[in-house]
Amino acid sequence: MSAVWEFTELSFARDSKRSEVKTYLTIMAEIDRWELDRVRITRDGRKFVRLRRKIYHLERTA
Repeated sequence: MSAVWEFTELSFARDSKRSEVKTYLTIMAEIDRWELDRVRITRDGRKFVRLRRKIYHLERTA
């Protein structure tokens, strides 16, 4: 069995509250098995988040 990572990128406006972002990311983690990979906050306050999750491919054995 081999694993491959799948990535998705999200962006949040500068006026989004930290608690709202945290709640959204928590829901993504609990329901869709996403985990935090990278967070970037720009000087103007925009937040860019990259999430990842493993995609498993089953290999047939003889």
